[in-house]
Amino acid sequence: MSEKEHRTAHSMKQTQSSRIPAEQEYRNIMDNGPQRLRENPVGLLRNIGMHYSGTGWRGYETFIGTELFYPGFTEQMKSDILNSRAVQDQIEKMAERQTALLEADQVGKKKKYRREKQKEARRKELEILARAIATKCVTTMDARPKVRFLVAGVDILLARLYDHGVYIKESQWAELRKVAAVAAKNKQSLLLLPAHRSHIDYLVINFVMYRLGFQIPHIIAGDNLDLPLLGPILKSSGAVYIRREWGDDQLYKTVLEEYISQLFARGINFQCFVEGTRSRLGKVLAPKLGILKMILEAYANGRFSDCYIVPMSAGYDKIMETQSYAHELLGTPKKKESLSGLFGSANVLLERMGRIDVRIGKPYSLKAWLEEQEQRRGPLDLLNNADQKSTVLKSLGYRALSDINAISPVMPSALVGTVILTLRGRGTGRSELIRRVDWLTRMIQAKNGEVVVIPGMSTAELVDRAISIHTHLIGKRQEKDLLEPTFYGIDRFELSYYRNQVIHLFIEEAIVCASLYTIIKKGGGKLDQRMQFSELLDEITFLSSLLKIDMIFKPGTVEDNTRRTLQWLVDNDVLYFEEAEGWVGLSDVERGTGRENYDFLCFLIWPFVDSYWLACVSLFTLTPPMRSPQNKPVFVDNSVFMARTQALGKTLYYQGDLSYLEAVNKETIAIAFNRYEQQGILLRNHYKQPKVWSEVALDADYIPERYNSVLVPNGNLWCLAERIGKFRREGKNRRDNAAGMKSSFVPEISLLICFVC
Repeated sequence: MSEKEHRTAHSMKQTQSSRIPAEQEYRNIMDNGPQRLRENPVGLLRNIGMHYSGTGWRGYETFIGTELFYPGFTEQMKSDILNSRAVQDQIEKMAERQTALLEADQVGKKKKYRREKQKEARRKELEILARAIATKCVTTMDARPKVRFLVAGVDILLARLYDHGVYIKESQWAELRKVAAVAAKNKQSLLLLPAHRSHIDYLVINFVMYRLGFQIPHIIAGDNLDLPLLGPILKSSGAVYIRREWGDDQLYKTVLEEYISQLFARGINFQCFVEGTRSRLGKVLAPKLGILKMILEAYANGRFSDCYIVPMSAGYDKIMETQSYAHELLGTPKKKESLSGLFGSANVLLERMGRIDVRIGKPYSLKAWLEEQEQRRGPLDLLNNADQKSTVLKSLGYRALSDINAISPVMPSALVGTVILTLRGRGTGRSELIRRVDWLTRMIQAKNGEVVVIPGMSTAELVDRAISIHTHLIGKRQEKDLLEPTFYGIDRFELSYYRNQVIHLFIEEAIVCASLYTIIKKGGGKLDQRMQFSELLDEITFLSSLLKIDMIFKPGTVEDNTRRTLQWLVDNDVLYFEEAEGWVGLSDVERGTGRENYDFLCFLIWPFVDSYWLACVSLFTLTPPMRSPQNKPVFVDNSVFMARTQALGKTLYYQGDLSYLEAVNKETIAIAFNRYEQQGILLRNHYKQPKVWSEVALDADYIPERYNSVLVPNGNLWCLAERIGKFRREGKNRRDNAAGMKSSFVPEISLLICFVC
């Protein structure tokens, strides 16, 4: 063996020895945990006893991070908040303003106005109010018993619901352990930014941190979760209850900002959901930046030296709320949270929901990230330059979402659900389902995505396992005269939640294929179903811009991303690209397979295209009535308009003019309206009294024209609806109409609903 070969072999041996063996890389942290009472009563009782006595990790005597759980923790925190300069200055400012208003009201009255006495009274009232705000927000982490009680309950609950276990990737947590040790030494916080898929996220992430010996984080939670019995226990385990909206309440804002600053100054771990709410669609939502803004401002003000950002994602074989998500998305009012609502509905505690996989991204320093931003953008003044702060905040929010997408594990349920919803026809045979799941697994892995693979289990067994978990969503036909079992979607709307968990991996490919579909849907031979690259790029640019706040795209220009995406599609024999001639079309291989891979990519994006088309068509209902000036916007209550839009969507779906019921979901429609507002098509007025509400209207440039009281099929809004319609899936009345819109039909229904409402 040559010296070079010897060195290579030695290096490979060292590398292999330093790696965690594959069978040990993924660990079930529920191993040897509690079992179901009927299956293993002795094991369950033994585990409860160990929780009671605090045996091993259950006692939580030591952990990596700043010390918590000592007498006086809560009162000291509240005192530091209320006595801080920021809160005292705000109280003084508000007391002065209120006193001045009272003083002005006393002008001309005989009674002597005692200004200082009145101001002191106002100040005391505001101090009482500030204390009430702090008492509501500040956690009560003075002792361990309540958190140990909660963890014991979560341990039993997870073992009962997710009977296949809670899995982690050892190498990720080993790296986090090193970072957390450095952060604790420097009195710095970990900022955990997980995806938000379920209420159970709160419990899972805190349980994993507790189980692995990390300081459990303070978690931002809506005050709707401050439930009787459960609320105080969660609060003693890190729940920071805040209002959903606080409007112009400057005192509330100041107290919350100071609380967050105090936590980071002490090096206490902190968690917030970047999306702001649970995703009812299955994919990540656009970031809500309110809490991140407070953290960034605290850093810019020098309240803490640094923190380490940790993207996180928990993948579930089954989400307990998908049924309620579907109902809410179709317009059913959200039920108020309750203990019975969280765990009691539909005998959820009797179900077996498979497994949970928790993944974390590579931690990174906020300070280092901001220094990178300065190198790219030049000097930053985050305190005085609002535009710079807004830009940096958006970059941080979308960076967090991109990291979450990158680490999110694709569960077997998502694979099976995606395949069932992206095949043409009423159902699919078992062998075809297994073949397509195999193909999808390879494609995801080729794009560096992680598919949850269970060692020793074949694809066929994984498919059977996923179907057994979702018997209410995936039906099975196995009559005597069928050659093989056939599977179909029972509730395709609810099943779409799992399909949407993979869309981020293929969004750019799906947009390219949907853009090419604008010519393919017209039919003809191979030469008729191709486009010039420049024309294709124009369609891609339009569709990408339309979906820009709904989807997370890779950095780079549209053209650069298109060329990279097109190359991937060429490499995988979906499309061909004659660069010299500039033609793009379906490859011969793809035509030979009946367009199955091309159709798969289109099926991913088509429901979203339908949602945006529906949102656009519904704008016709904002046309001013005949008795009103036709060039002046007429405002309508937004909630009424949303209900009208969903009613229109359901009508079009059941009459066959809308291909997907999930296109009627109010979350995507609301995002589409936000995009139209950004584009200046939709006008919106916001109000905070007597409650938070808004009203909408069409911009004057988009108000449709009339001729003898009938809408004329032209104008800006009409052109937009036709342009979006070009990307829609071919269906009823659309084979010969690439615009995807019957000029004498849809607007009339829209106006009919408008007049009826």
